[in-house]
Amino acid sequence: MADILKFIVDEELIDTDPNGYLLRLDDWSEDVARKLSDEEEIALTDDHWEIIHFLRNYYSQFGIAPNVRTLRKALASEYGDDKSSKKYLYDLFPKGPSRQGCRIAGLPLPNDCVDWHG
Repeated sequence: MADILKFIVDEELIDTDPNGYLLRLDDWSEDVARKLSDEEEIALTDDHWEIIHFLRNYYSQFGIAPNVRTLRKALASEYGDDKSSKKYLYDLFPKGPSRQGCRIAGLPLPNDCVDWHG
């Protein structure tokens, strides 16, 4: 059985899997996102929040966390080419917009996630 890791946000215990992804989507809040982003060494900006909320809305609408290709396509449709470019997304989430973005957004890792560059 996989170990369950825990951390505390506002005196509430939050369960995560061994990779730091939330076990319960309902545990997510912006405070939780800040804690997770601190662990990822990412200082959240308005641009980060825009992608984080986009990821959460996508998950709410489709029931899956998007891989990077799907994310880029959906972002291009919504915001245009500038905010869907690889450079833009990897500048925000250097270890991968799906991998880090979904973790900070409180979503599961996409099954076919291949966007991490180590």
